[in-house]
Amino acid sequence: MKVREQLRDLWRQATGSSDAAAEKGPERKTLALPAILSPIQFPGQSLPKPTPANLRRFAETPIVRRAINVIKDRVAAMDWQVRVRRGCATADAALLADRIIALRRTLEEPNEVDSFRTLIEQVIEDALTGGYGSIEMEATGDAERPAVLWAVDGASIRINPGWDGQPDSSRYAQVAPGQAESASIELRDNQLMYVRMNPRSFTPFGLGPLEVAFESVNQFLSAHRFAGKLAANSVAQYALWVNEATPTQHDRLIRWWQDDVEGTGRVPLLSTQQKPEILRFAQGTDADLRLAWQEFLIRMVANAFGLPPLLLGVEGDVNRSTATELADEAFRGAVMPLAQLLAGHITRDLFAKCIGWREFEFVFNDLNARDEATELAVQVQLLQAGVLTIDEVRAMRGLAPRAEILKQQTTIC
Repeated sequence: MKVREQLRDLWRQATGSSDAAAEKGPERKTLALPAILSPIQFPGQSLPKPTPANLRRFAETPIVRRAINVIKDRVAAMDWQVRVRRGCATADAALLADRIIALRRTLEEPNEVDSFRTLIEQVIEDALTGGYGSIEMEATGDAERPAVLWAVDGASIRINPGWDGQPDSSRYAQVAPGQAESASIELRDNQLMYVRMNPRSFTPFGLGPLEVAFESVNQFLSAHRFAGKLAANSVAQYALWVNEATPTQHDRLIRWWQDDVEGTGRVPLLSTQQKPEILRFAQGTDADLRLAWQEFLIRMVANAFGLPPLLLGVEGDVNRSTATELADEAFRGAVMPLAQLLAGHITRDLFAKCIGWREFEFVFNDLNARDEATELAVQVQLLQAGVLTIDEVRAMRGLAPRAEILKQQTTIC
């Protein structure tokens, strides 16, 4: 407890926060940046995910950064809505509308400094890097703002594999690097949203795409460094060998070549008894830079993230007829699964477990159809066939029912 309080005091001093500000709402339990508060990692301390430092260092390289941004920016920029689940609209309509407004306000303003985009981008970054995107959730009891959310360093979260499934027992714990187990911050199941990529049965942890591409990224960096040194420290790939030259003649030849031939563009003339021989060391072509090997590694990184190589800069086998198909493949293979995973966690963990409002769900509006014209044509056909009503179509597009709009216009008039 003393270690935890000391870390909290250090963090409040670093950020300028005070106890008076914390009393305005629920107090955050997890540490915002545990790696900054305790940057030294002592040997022998186990972490929930292997090599988190290397994963995050690789996430800052150009190829991996491009792969993460393609997925993260697409998901974070999607339009979204909070709606009533099918079969749960029998309750008071006015109460449901007020709660939808409260849930949207909670997501748009999750805490004092974040917006929905900045919050979700941190979660997606950690999920793609190590498969451990995390959000701390604290219920407020306020009907207008039922919860407060904070992004958590997923690498500092440890999972209790023997959790008994009870809501009052701790399922997670945050342990900062170098911190003792006894000073960990315990969290219940309804206090932490833990997003796992590629969940498996033999481990409680997920598997991020960067973990899959770890070896390929490491090899790419090695090949890239070798090619950079080879290009930066390039020398002449041949030498001139004059047979039976005395040391004096050798020095005179070097000075003559440097003073009168090198860099002048003149044709050198050599008058020797024997013809000088040229010794070639290497071909000096692009093959020495291992460019084909680097392109292969980029393709492997793209495969790990579920993206076509086109989006990572490999355009050798792409034409106009296939570019659209590849972009659609990237959306359905990389963006859509992650967006659906996040939407499910928000619905189940935040709405149902933390707040207790199980009649609502979070959805991304852009998942049903990427093409706006196609989506509009389908909705018009369903309206004409009588399959959907106007209010149902408006709900699909995130709009309020017509009755509420008419009521608001009448009130204004």
